[in-house]
Amino acid sequence: MAEAALGIYVMAGYATPLIALVPLLMVWFGLGFAVKMVIIFLLAFFPICINTWVGVKAVPKTLVEVGTAFCAPQSRIMRQIVLPATLPYIMAGLRLAIGKAVIAMIIAEFLTAISGLGGIIINAANSFRTAEMFVPIICVMILAVVLDRLVAWLERKVAPWQSEIAGEHA
Repeated sequence: MAEAALGIYVMAGYATPLIALVPLLMVWFGLGFAVKMVIIFLLAFFPICINTWVGVKAVPKTLVEVGTAFCAPQSRIMRQIVLPATLPYIMAGLRLAIGKAVIAMIIAEFLTAISGLGGIIINAANSFRTAEMFVPIICVMILAVVLDRLVAWLERKVAPWQSEIAGEHA
């Protein structure tokens, strides 16, 4: 039911090039912190949403039928069957969203060019100081790797069975 109601909007939002919306978002939210957060949210939301959607659709119907056969309420089926089966998809969406969020942060700072790592890169580029551009670029790379490791740690905590299934060792 949710897919029928919201699916077209999610896919339309995902397909919309964010760079085309940035000027509009800057008019609505200004040049400060709020516009950066909106841009980051918009770019990171869709990978999580779509992966969760795919994960829910991938839950084996037999598991839900077993829960129903044992007279489990819908909330318990969602909490104890659907959510654990969907967690690997959600975590994959989070990992994809981290990359998108870092890209969005840099795009937002490039276009507002007021502060932040993107602002430093733009100011150094405008002054032809290429050596100074590498420090924020490396900082962004380190940030992305640290955030990815954080999500991997979170995945091991909330879905410990997943690493066993994948044959990974912590």
